[in-house]
Amino acid sequence: MTSVPSPRDVQATYAAVLVDQWVAMGLSDVVICPGSRSTPLAMAFHQRDEIRCHVRIDERSAGFFAIGLALATRHTVAIVVTSGTAAAELHAAVAEADLAYVPLLVITADRPPELHGVGAPQTIEQTEIFASMVRQFAEPGVARWEQRDKWAQIAQDLFYAAEDDLFPGPVHLNAAFDEPLVGDAQIFPPSEPAAVWTSLSANETCPVELRGRRVLVVAGSPHQHDWEARCREMSWALLTDATGEGSLPYADVILRSDEWASALAPDVVLRAGGVLASKTVAQRLREWKCPVVAVSTGTMVGDPDRRVDHEWNSDVSDLDATLHAGNADYVSAWEVISERVGSVLAGYDEWTEIAVARRVVSVANEHEVTLVVGSSMPVRDVEWWSETRRTRIISNRGANGIDGVLSTILGAGVSSSVVGYVGDVTFLHDVGSLVDGLGPHGGSAVIVVSDNRGGGIFSFLPQADALDAHSFGELFTTTRDLNLAAIASSFGHWAATVRTHQELDDAIRTGLSHTGVSVVVAALPPVSENVGRHEELIQRIHAEIAT
Repeated sequence: MTSVPSPRDVQATYAAVLVDQWVAMGLSDVVICPGSRSTPLAMAFHQRDEIRCHVRIDERSAGFFAIGLALATRHTVAIVVTSGTAAAELHAAVAEADLAYVPLLVITADRPPELHGVGAPQTIEQTEIFASMVRQFAEPGVARWEQRDKWAQIAQDLFYAAEDDLFPGPVHLNAAFDEPLVGDAQIFPPSEPAAVWTSLSANETCPVELRGRRVLVVAGSPHQHDWEARCREMSWALLTDATGEGSLPYADVILRSDEWASALAPDVVLRAGGVLASKTVAQRLREWKCPVVAVSTGTMVGDPDRRVDHEWNSDVSDLDATLHAGNADYVSAWEVISERVGSVLAGYDEWTEIAVARRVVSVANEHEVTLVVGSSMPVRDVEWWSETRRTRIISNRGANGIDGVLSTILGAGVSSSVVGYVGDVTFLHDVGSLVDGLGPHGGSAVIVVSDNRGGGIFSFLPQADALDAHSFGELFTTTRDLNLAAIASSFGHWAATVRTHQELDDAIRTGLSHTGVSVVVAALPPVSENVGRHEELIQRIHAEIAT
């Protein structure tokens, strides 16, 4: 008769089986937050040479660090936290991963059922704590030896749900463990992951005629990786948000002109992914009286204005160009106007947030490094004012918040090189992530901060006109007159404050030549001047090109 292992060894074996399965399915990174109740999982991950362990002391930052890793590697990343409020700290990151279709394997340790409702420490209700934001939830309870045949299937089901071809995203395992928490994993027969085949059922023909017509593609995050090449082959004009590569630049500036908006009116609009940051583009999409087709590959197509007339489930890489090719002259018209705007901007030498955004993109293109762009004004300035992006762009465009952006940058920079671009409020919001930096696996992360001493996005909103200057500043600008370079240096990172274009370029290049974290603070005019500078430049561009 085979003896049954002790409860502590059963738990250790259970954790080892889960990790074995995930390693076999391709998992290579786990973010671990120190805690007692999660000990069996932390030890199981740490014992596998195939897994890179990233230890973060703050769960909120850890969640966004995992997002950065997953976006940079395009693979599922696991995150392990202990019980109690540690699980709640992951809520914002899970919300972002849900809306941005980022595959995360979220594992929260929990107390056994008998410790719930009796005042046990670090015990909260964790059952379905993330509600419908996760693709799958599992709560198998404390591991029992008689249930060992189910452990591998639990791991497989969760991993497949996270990496679903059409609807990837976060999954949640709430894993209860009883004390004692340290045991020895028993030898357990390996179980091969069952093959899962999923495929997109694509309609061969678009519900609207495309051949020979003026086709405008408006694509937000997440992007199909081959949009640029396919649009070029199909003679479709491509506009994307800041995270898209190969987009026609300066669409926001161009479409602010009624004359240009009329000249560039499409016959058909193809929509994919989320919405662009530009309200001008959204306004023109409402005004143009043409069919709008949502091109869906399983993820949601953003349509807050209810302009979509047709849905087309299609993988654009398989389309027949003879059936769907658009009008090459229409693409050329966009290119000509974009080049003319670019020629004006080439002579723009003022030291502004616009200039910083342009330089950051230019240097990222030059060095072919991933660029992570923060929310609020950075993502808008990159979308509206930068040259065509030719490198990988990452941004938390799911929930569009400023939460955890530094952590996302650091996650994307592990064992690689990355440039991040954020505002000063975003920097301060996640400054605690600088404690852990990139961790032991190397890499280079240069964080460029536009320091205009306040929240710049609010100056572009109606609140700026509805309140007196003092009230607006107190409630929305939230000026924090702090030395950001000194703050970064206090965490042990290289930092510099720059005040010219050349100093900015030199500092970014210096940061990229170093391992670890570098912070470049661009000291800019106060936030109150930003709206006026945007308007002046738009008027200048329109006037110069009109002549």
